[in-house]
Amino acid sequence: MKYTDNYIIDGFRSFDPEITKEYFYGYCRRAYNIYDHKYQLRNKTGLDFYSLAHEYYIHLLKHDFKPLLDKPKDMRLSSWMTQGFHFVVLDALKAYNKEFEHQADEAADVVLEYVRSTDKEEGMLFHVAEAVATFYHDRIMPEIAHMIFYAGFKQKEVAERLGMTPAAINQRYKKMMEEVVTPFIIENYGKGLYTGKMAVCKDMAEPCSASSYAPMDGMLFECTISKESTSMDKKRITPYFISTLKPNEIFVFGSNLQGIHAGGAARMARTNFGAVMGNGVGMQGQSYAIPTMQGGVETIKPYVDDFIAFASQHPELNFLVTPIGCGIAGFEPEDIAPLLAAAKNVENISLPENFWDVIE
Repeated sequence: MKYTDNYIIDGFRSFDPEITKEYFYGYCRRAYNIYDHKYQLRNKTGLDFYSLAHEYYIHLLKHDFKPLLDKPKDMRLSSWMTQGFHFVVLDALKAYNKEFEHQADEAADVVLEYVRSTDKEEGMLFHVAEAVATFYHDRIMPEIAHMIFYAGFKQKEVAERLGMTPAAINQRYKKMMEEVVTPFIIENYGKGLYTGKMAVCKDMAEPCSASSYAPMDGMLFECTISKESTSMDKKRITPYFISTLKPNEIFVFGSNLQGIHAGGAARMARTNFGAVMGNGVGMQGQSYAIPTMQGGVETIKPYVDDFIAFASQHPELNFLVTPIGCGIAGFEPEDIAPLLAAAKNVENISLPENFWDVIE
């Protein structure tokens, strides 16, 4: 049965499951395939189909689906939604590049140094080269891997030997590091990796290892504390990279009131730490949701105040606050950090380092 565009939009607005599944997700899937081909979305954290489709749905929901009602009469709804989906993609790409680009470069440097420092007799270099050769079905990537990791050439030298531009080598190197080398090293040799980023434990008397990590495009890094780090004014800094938690640690993330935990830290909270779809506020599993997408900072403050009060009442738990509101919600640390100023005096709350920079 063929429905009119208005009937379909009414189905979206009334949360009709069949209409939403067939038409909203159907149209979004078509759009995603178009833009995935153009921007290689599926290889980027938070830019998978469901994350972007849910972001589009949240946008429409916040505006009572008016963007769809404003569709030109001579345009098909599927084409109009494809255009709308494109804006969601562009916004998500902008946030992705801002959040992860500099971290990915830093991660690649750490892995490169670690691989180069290994004893060639131990087999790591061979296994890395084998992983690259298996993943890519051409000769260029394995040759680049061999020259950079095994022979120790710089990218400019690799370009000269292969008759390619340095930019082309750099592009392939970054792709190789992101897709193959870093995940492979973390999975098989991750115990020896250190980013140099410091997390500060509640007990400052002895150095300890942070058990918490955060995702960076699928890559994980151990964050450890040296004895020298214990002089850092006792700041409680949330680890940069979080994928596992101790039993008493809580992952604090930015959410939306609808509880659609689709992208970024919210998605990590849902897949790893017990966040519940449809629940946008408060404790759930080993996570705590703070809504950040409903308006200006004044609308966020009551939820932050509630969080600080809750943490104060539960000293047996350690709350690791991620950079809430500074991803898809579009705020800067300068906007959000002042809301958490009172957390400085709550010993079981850790804050991102850039939040500390603002409130101190």
